[in-house]
Amino acid sequence: MSALPNETREWLTATGFTVRDESVWYAALTHGSTGEAVNYERLEWLGDRVLGLSISHWLFDRSDAAEGQLAQRLNALVSRDTCACIAREIGVPAHARLGKQARDDGAHDSDNVLGDVMEALLGANYLEAGFDPTRDLVHHLWRDAVDGRRGRSKHPKSALQEWAAGNRRKPPEYELVDRSGPDHAARFTVRVKVLNVGEVEATAASKQQAETAAADAFMKRFA
Repeated sequence: MSALPNETREWLTATGFTVRDESVWYAALTHGSTGEAVNYERLEWLGDRVLGLSISHWLFDRSDAAEGQLAQRLNALVSRDTCACIAREIGVPAHARLGKQARDDGAHDSDNVLGDVMEALLGANYLEAGFDPTRDLVHHLWRDAVDGRRGRSKHPKSALQEWAAGNRRKPPEYELVDRSGPDHAARFTVRVKVLNVGEVEATAASKQQAETAAADAFMKRFA
């Protein structure tokens, strides 16, 4: 099966993607945990290159900065954290296809998974529409990031990452400190720490949810 649900096709189109061959988009949204023959890995690899070139050219045109400054800015804009943040903003978690265990573990809100899917979607759009339309789509989706601003619905982990960078602190460190309860009702406690600032713990039904809750609590206490 490689047909997209109607709501997923409508979402992709409304977001600005060019959907022709549904099997390409089906693969772009499919995580390896489903056990299916196709997943997003190859498209993610392609999309990473498309994103890198799109942002590099954009920065080159917008600034006379030296190579080192351009490289630093590029690395931040194509980072897994930034890709995951944009994936959340456009609604990827509701359409990503994961196996039951991965979803129960919170992988639908994982920076790694969301960042990979975001790049896979760009790879799929490159195959469907070519480079120029995909570059234009990157310009649309990444504009707030390039301009140095974010929407009000910023994800707590992304907000904490940006706060730490903006205050010249080391990146936040997340540590799983406890897992309790049976598998069907497990509880995860995560500690987030920013060196020379402080640390906070939070507990939730998945590791990813606990990380999000800890980041939110950290921002409320220290930011």
